[in-house]
Amino acid sequence: MYALRERLEENELRLLAPYAVKSRHSRGRLYPEEEHPYRTAFQRDRDRIIHTTAFRRLEYKTQVFVNYEGDHYRTRLTHTLETAQIARSIARVLMLNEDLTEAVALAHDLGHTPFGHAGETALHAMMEGYGGFNHNSQSLRVVEYLERRYPAFPGLNLTWEVREGIVKHTTEYDACDAQGYEPERRPTLEAQVVNAADEIAFNAHDVDDGLRSGLIDPADLARVPIWREVCSRAGVSPEGSDETGWRAAIRELINTEVTDLVQSSARALEAHGIDCPEAARRCPTSLVAFSPEMSAMNSELRSFLQTHLYRHYRVVRMAVKAQRLVTDLFRTYVQEPTQLPNPIQARLQEGDPYRVVCDYVAGMTDRFALEEYRRLFDPEVRT
Repeated sequence: MYALRERLEENELRLLAPYAVKSRHSRGRLYPEEEHPYRTAFQRDRDRIIHTTAFRRLEYKTQVFVNYEGDHYRTRLTHTLETAQIARSIARVLMLNEDLTEAVALAHDLGHTPFGHAGETALHAMMEGYGGFNHNSQSLRVVEYLERRYPAFPGLNLTWEVREGIVKHTTEYDACDAQGYEPERRPTLEAQVVNAADEIAFNAHDVDDGLRSGLIDPADLARVPIWREVCSRAGVSPEGSDETGWRAAIRELINTEVTDLVQSSARALEAHGIDCPEAARRCPTSLVAFSPEMSAMNSELRSFLQTHLYRHYRVVRMAVKAQRLVTDLFRTYVQEPTQLPNPIQARLQEGDPYRVVCDYVAGMTDRFALEEYRRLFDPEVRT
């Protein structure tokens, strides 16, 4: 015995909350396809995302620390997986569509540049006057156009709901430009869960990596209220430097934030009388949100990380080098496009050469960008 797609769709109708998006009710794909016999539409989307080249490249793209700085720091891939795990847990408790949530979470950073936000800053500057650069829009461009895996259509032909969730991914560090995807409306509750899970994930793992690297002093971190609170709950000293102790506190940090988010979101859904997905999308504010108290504590934690980690001189030095490297790569390709690989040169006939070069550079891993820089600018390195 095994479950066919129709049975899985019936289970969604029976088990999920009224405000959850049901696979059977998806707005569908840009290019019509036959449904799969035993996977729902959102399950197929998730699987397509995992098998992309862009997803594999995330393994060698910076989160905070460049890949060569250590094997145990988060990369853009491990951040994505941690976000997806947290998002699935939240979606399950709120009785939302877990498959849609996971698909959006796995795709939310596909358009990120090498060297994290430093690379994005450099590309945005280079693309001024040519449409700019935003990694959310680039993630959508990856799944709609850049991935070439099917002879019948460009991109992955994902469902409308997943594509909307990608382009409407919004956190303190992510802007939203959702032209073509009803920008006046909120994304699905599932996509809102991913927005919150992203914040929970990077709060937790950036503290972990900051402590591991020695860039964050435990005595400084002990002054942050939420850190003191989770250390107390975990039974460890907030000023302690024992790795096992701070790991226990970080687990408690994730648990505390997830619990607050679930409880606060459930209250909001009930208070607004949300009884269908469209009612959630019409709501003027995000319904999946922390309590005011947790939002304030998270803001203090982010301010601490901004000062003590993201603006640490070692991180800033790497960011400045990364911006210079990405800028130089972009400029030399634009000035002499024949340096580009033949498949990329062929794409120059399809559209704006600035956007083609931008796509190429944005798709690079940290490692490839460093190697390419040496090949182009170091006379002693073979091309």
